[in-house]
Amino acid sequence: MYALRAYQQEAVDATLSHFRKTNAPAVIVLPTGAGKSLVIAELARLAKQKILVLAHVKELVAQNYEKYQSLGLEAGIYAAGLKSKQIEYQITFASVQSVSRNLAAFKDSYSLIIIDECHRVASDESGQYGGIIQHLTKQNAELKVLGLTATPYRLGMGWIYQYHYHGIKRCEHKPPFEKCIFELPLSYMIKHNFLTPPKLIDAPVAQYDFSSLSSNNSGEFNEQEVNALLVKYPRVTQAIIEQVITLSVGRQGVMIFAATIKHAMEILGYLPEQSTALVTGKTPAKDRDTLIAQFKRKQLTFLVNVSVLTTGFDAPHVDLIAILRPTQSVSLYQQIVGRGLRLSSQKKDCLVIDYAGNGINIFYPEVGQKKPSSDSELVQVFCPACGFANAFWGKTDGAGNITEHYGRKCQGVFESEDDRIDCDYRFRFKECNQCNAQNDIAARECHQCGSDIIDPDEQLKKALRLKDAKVIRCAGMSAEQSGQNNEKLVLIYHDEDGVELKETFDFSHNGSKQVFNRLFGKRFKQGAEPKTFHHPSEVISQITYFSHPDFVVARKAKHYWKIQEKIFDYEGSHRKANHL
Repeated sequence: MYALRAYQQEAVDATLSHFRKTNAPAVIVLPTGAGKSLVIAELARLAKQKILVLAHVKELVAQNYEKYQSLGLEAGIYAAGLKSKQIEYQITFASVQSVSRNLAAFKDSYSLIIIDECHRVASDESGQYGGIIQHLTKQNAELKVLGLTATPYRLGMGWIYQYHYHGIKRCEHKPPFEKCIFELPLSYMIKHNFLTPPKLIDAPVAQYDFSSLSSNNSGEFNEQEVNALLVKYPRVTQAIIEQVITLSVGRQGVMIFAATIKHAMEILGYLPEQSTALVTGKTPAKDRDTLIAQFKRKQLTFLVNVSVLTTGFDAPHVDLIAILRPTQSVSLYQQIVGRGLRLSSQKKDCLVIDYAGNGINIFYPEVGQKKPSSDSELVQVFCPACGFANAFWGKTDGAGNITEHYGRKCQGVFESEDDRIDCDYRFRFKECNQCNAQNDIAARECHQCGSDIIDPDEQLKKALRLKDAKVIRCAGMSAEQSGQNNEKLVLIYHDEDGVELKETFDFSHNGSKQVFNRLFGKRFKQGAEPKTFHHPSEVISQITYFSHPDFVVARKAKHYWKIQEKIFDYEGSHRKANHL
């Protein structure tokens, strides 16, 4: 019998509380090594009706089944890889592939589906998980779905749930799960000695430069392109492995994550043959099981792998992780590092060396999208409307001050027993020409009045076709005062080639002042501190904090250019200033 840790019991209690109130699909986030299988076992033990527990690899199916069996309870296994197809028990532990291929066999009414490593669930209903859920919902309209994962996001999809129980709205689209109902930070596990602390080496002896390559939506890179690039680094690979061998002295188990099979074979050539094994997706299942068993018995020191052994692999003695492959997926990166964080005797820490320059912080989750640039980092931006502390990608100066952020909308949510209200404040927005309502920058129609919102690409195309129009890519903005009492503000828009366009706002007239504040005051400090300005001198003294438009369109009017359109927060096919 196992006694649940306090946080595991909290996760169980959160699940029971959630599903007593709603059938909305929910997620529990627990770091690798936090004991997800124990939480699953306890929920299955408490169940009064049939439950299906799904996992994507046979190792996880077996692990979850064994934890449940340790409670002295019986269950069935439905997984071709484990040579078992039992569905007569109240609790069935199954592989998603086997169930998906044999849906007709699952005729009974199930009350709950539990999905381990649920970040693998697709965003639509066309995948294997979606097909199973749809099928079982026909048997029971009250079917509940619970997911467990250490990494609740996917590159290309973003967050796999929409709402967090701390009052955060993660995304606008509808992901597979509605709400995260419990989350335990990795830092908590390490601080309370539930996991081994990672010891990050910041100065590897050599490093690959994969920055010239582009990844797909899953953060993966083209194998041929990676191999072509690695040909340029033969000495680098050798130097890296020499350092790994040196650092492995006194270590119990070393996992090396290679970029491609060809790369792994090269790595293999620099390692001691008698104490090294290679496992890839092409390794026969029997050979793979044998090699992994030898590694777990410490008969092998070095285990090289390519795109496998990131989930469902448990070798607690691993205390050195060498990452020689590129990825832009934070979830994959965290899974890799997680292989070395389980507790084991005579293990004080786990060395983690990133030779691929991925630069991912394992303690802070991604914000549901790729980094906008290599120098971006997570920044905290407070909402001026509700005070919520948003986590956005952004940039800071040497003093830690935020110089730029990429947030669009406040993530804050206000929940009560009966209702959920999203904060509607927007840091970046597209204004409706009809009612001036603020919309998402990708919106095609106004959420308030329903009017069509002009496509900025169409605006630019139309302007570029006109002979009496001038379009500049705005690279910056400056300001001057004019008029008898300096009551006029002159904004000067600069393009990357030195061309300028000017626009005047007369602050002695309320209408002109209101137009300025609507366009620029609301975007002050990128919307983080919207402000109403009353005199041009206030604007000039703080001009560096204003967001300038990306494009400015002007038409010829006698002897000067009259500005017609300003396009802010542009996302489209045209190049912006200083973007190559």
